Amino acid sequence: MAGTGYRELIRTVNELLRRRRLRSALAVLKGFRNGAVYGAKIRAPHALVMTFLFKTGSLKDKLKAILQATFTHSRNLAFFVFTYKSLLAAQEKVQGGKWQIHSFLAACVGGWLVFGENNHINSQINMYLLSRVLFGLSRLAVEKGYIPEPKLDVFPLFSALVWGFVLWLFEYHRHTLQPSLQSSMTYLYDDSNIWHDISDFLVYNKPKSAK
Repeated sequence: MAGTGYRELIRTVNELLRRRRLRSALAVLKGFRNGAVYGAKIRAPHALVMTFLFKTGSLKDKLKAILQATFTHSRNLAFFVFTYKSLLAAQEKVQGGKWQIHSFLAACVGGWLVFGENNHINSQINMYLLSRVLFGLSRLAVEKGYIPEPKLDVFPLFSALVWGFVLWLFEYHRHTLQPSLQSSMTYLYDDSNIWHDISDFLVYNKPKSAK
């Protein structure tokens, strides 16, 4: 009897999911779901590695930090997708069509509301997107003919400038860099200048007594 009721419930839900008039609202809900799942998948392994590599404290504190970072990333991405798709659908319904400006405006509002708080999670996400946006705009400018297509491969020059600027900032204006980048570069460039014996030259980064 219980099995029959369950199958009937699933059949009813599936029928609702197939209704075209509910498609926009359901797309918003699934966007929320996908944002939450994707945020957790992206942040959990990153937080795990960075926490155990660079953070001090008890195992409980480290696990708490991992869970908090994962939750924040997952929640923010879920709410952004929800906000963006809701506003996009509302604009299309009001104006009777889809325009490029709709996407821009909806995303601007979502970015302000969800990713506008200046914390380390939002900072990482926004900087990650900024690099992709600059690449995308550069390629679009070439495609549209706004700037001439380079005759030579400019990627080596791009790489040289990126690494030149980041090491200059790290060496002389370190406070301007994002904390996780500071931690990574400290490990690579500062900690490699310090050792006392074979143990902290090859096996450990620092003497056990210093950890």
